[in-house]
Amino acid sequence: MPATEYQGSFLGRISIRRNQIASMDGNHEQEIEDLEIFQKHVADRFSELLSASDAAATPDASVDPLLSIAWLRKLLDAFLCCEAEFKALVFMGRDPSQIVRPPLDRLIPELLERVVKALDVCNAVTHGVESIRHWYKLAEIAVTALEQRPIGEGQVRRAKKALTSLVAAMTMEDKESSTSKATERAWSFGRRGSKDRTAGQFRSLYWNVSKSWSAAKQIQSMLGNISAPRGAESTGLPLPVFVMSIVLSFVTWTLVAAIPCQERNGLPTHFPIPRQLTWAQSIIGLQERIGEEWKKKEKKGSAGLLEEMQKMEKLGQSLIEFADSFHFPAEPERVEEVAAQVAELAETCRKLEEGLCPLQLQIREVFHRMVRSRGEMLDILDQAGKVATPIM
Repeated sequence: MPATEYQGSFLGRISIRRNQIASMDGNHEQEIEDLEIFQKHVADRFSELLSASDAAATPDASVDPLLSIAWLRKLLDAFLCCEAEFKALVFMGRDPSQIVRPPLDRLIPELLERVVKALDVCNAVTHGVESIRHWYKLAEIAVTALEQRPIGEGQVRRAKKALTSLVAAMTMEDKESSTSKATERAWSFGRRGSKDRTAGQFRSLYWNVSKSWSAAKQIQSMLGNISAPRGAESTGLPLPVFVMSIVLSFVTWTLVAAIPCQERNGLPTHFPIPRQLTWAQSIIGLQERIGEEWKKKEKKGSAGLLEEMQKMEKLGQSLIEFADSFHFPAEPERVEEVAAQVAELAETCRKLEEGLCPLQLQIREVFHRMVRSRGEMLDILDQAGKVATPIM
């Protein structure tokens, strides 16, 4: 069953059940069943992402490679579906007093704090998308120059200038990400702990970034106090909070690894997920695979793991080598080889041109969904606090 279909089925199931049952306290068996369905949906969605990355190793061009734009968009789709089901499972039609009982009185605020950090990352990643958009414009200049026939010294010089600027910009982006060279910024929210959640008062996805802000530290902080529920908590509401914390942290971490983002040195490559959890197997597999790629990236230096960006950088460097050794007239065999690389670079630019805007819009959708959900959860916590406070 497609993700959107079983999401709708699950949300409908929760809505009907909550409307029929006045008190959830005596409905533990159905609660466990809902938890199992939620975990299965999470497992299915990330299993599809892992399977797609496995299939991408084959020559099948119809499969989206791991960390390509198309794959990242599927990842964000999976997150939006998981978030909607989580909110329905934990909050829909539930007595607010249940949300402020231990340990939820601690776990929910911790999750909301992770959401704030994820919003900051969304902002930083949006700036990274803008950088990539500038880079592929340089690549397009080189493509236009090298597509002309016959290839002359003027075209080669023009292409080399554009490609040198491209590679230098990508290298500089990586170095600046390591040294945090940037200007001051305002936070995505009011400061931590603020309960101001009017939609118009949240800053949008464009701001300047402070010199001290670090994507790696944001992710480290998000992962810092996550722990799997034990005992009776493993079959209660602490479980979906843990699942959603892992899903949110993993998606945010993946965006930081893929797209240029300020200060990524020290990005964690380990997640606190017990391996015996069935729903988490695919997330663990993806995290390990991306983590290995990230370690390679840190050794050689690169602006990010985005598939199209890595391909653009590799082709750019190869064509610079061609330009450095070019003598007119070029050898026919070399011209044919370069033509194939130029065609591949042109195709990469096309994917970037067609994919970056939808990706950016989807990041914006995730941002605003989290803003809205955070506000709704804070409202429920406020309501629960008022119910729990005795009237004097």
